[in-house]
Amino acid sequence: MFEKILDRLSGRRVLILGFGREGKSTLSFLRKYLPDLVVGVADRNEKAFEGSTSSKGLSFHSGESYLDALCDYEVVVKTPGISLLGVDTKGVEITSQTDLFLSQFHEHTIGISGTKGKSTTTSLIYHLLKSSGHDAILTGNIGIPCFDVMERIAKESVVVYELSAHQLEYVHNSPKVGVLLNVFEEHLDHFGTFERYRQAKFNLLRFMGEDDFAVVHDSLMMDTLGLGVNNVTFSRMEFDIDEEALPLLGPHNLLNVKAALCACAAYGVDVQEVIPYLYSFKPLEHRLEPVGTYGGVRFVNDSISTIPQATIAACQTLGKVDFLLLGGFDRDIDYMPLVEFLTQFPVAHLLFTGKAGERMMCLIKDRGVTSHCQPYATMEEAFNYLRLHAASGDVCLLSPAASSYDQYKNFEERGGKFKRLAAAFQRA
Repeated sequence: MFEKILDRLSGRRVLILGFGREGKSTLSFLRKYLPDLVVGVADRNEKAFEGSTSSKGLSFHSGESYLDALCDYEVVVKTPGISLLGVDTKGVEITSQTDLFLSQFHEHTIGISGTKGKSTTTSLIYHLLKSSGHDAILTGNIGIPCFDVMERIAKESVVVYELSAHQLEYVHNSPKVGVLLNVFEEHLDHFGTFERYRQAKFNLLRFMGEDDFAVVHDSLMMDTLGLGVNNVTFSRMEFDIDEEALPLLGPHNLLNVKAALCACAAYGVDVQEVIPYLYSFKPLEHRLEPVGTYGGVRFVNDSISTIPQATIAACQTLGKVDFLLLGGFDRDIDYMPLVEFLTQFPVAHLLFTGKAGERMMCLIKDRGVTSHCQPYATMEEAFNYLRLHAASGDVCLLSPAASSYDQYKNFEERGGKFKRLAAAFQRA
């Protein structure tokens, strides 16, 4: 059933690196299909192993030196969140769930990546296929480990796989259809340089065959020509759709729609068959999400925004922003594109938090932007400021252009707090 995966791992010492959701999924698979395999599990946090017990052929490694276990194994199945930057991995084969899965289910898979838009585009492709009667299966960075869906894959199944750069970093297999939406500077804390991050993204397409399809933006076409695969440039495509009726807002989302339709077509699905289902798609939370109007102020939650280009797109889509909440964890990305944009796009009040916010505020003040700049330590402080300065009809946008990890578990938690505070908002 999974012969390519089992052949690759059988009889070898295998280390599962990282014991979160995906690591636990990998262990479950190995215990079921290769019960006699020598397996180790390594995670810095020893609490990750709570509830797990060692058994014959199974060892646990934790603590600050947990990466030392790499040299004791022949194959490492790495989970996406762990960086091996600067770690000596010579003599050890590094793979991942994603790489193993694609080696087995290449022909079934539409893989989607991009710095921004991949969750929306993945969910939209899945919605179009599922709604039109296809046996579509959703997996990947959307929150579902691919090993958890393998037993459901049948001959006619289409796997719609959201892929982060972290998941693509060590792959040597590509999907049948690869959708690469865009590549902007991000995750430099994990990859070290933009070029390493960029090359990880291009692994989505790097191992394609002559019968596979790369669906890319026009700006990426030159980078894909040397790969020897079929190219579909979604940004140049025109479709007979009612743009006003689309539930997704903004020109950037129109590109996501075109990419989704091109992906379906590249897989062999009739586009006219799926277009009617565009209009019943429900947009994902925290992505230009209308929260509501409270105290006369319209609130929009775009917590997913972790790079300048996403914040720029959000402002352009709304057209009018009076209060913009920026900043968070600093990944050393270039904020000048956002600074230059704000010299031309007037926002009366710019609110900044975290180390990224401090850097943005300095850059903006140096460029002579006339907005009022206000630092804040907590979301409550930002809303206290808003309460004193907002007028009826104002628009407040959370689109931080930075990661949330300095204060929050993830962007969902950050967006959730914004929404709760917005729902209780009253002007002074």
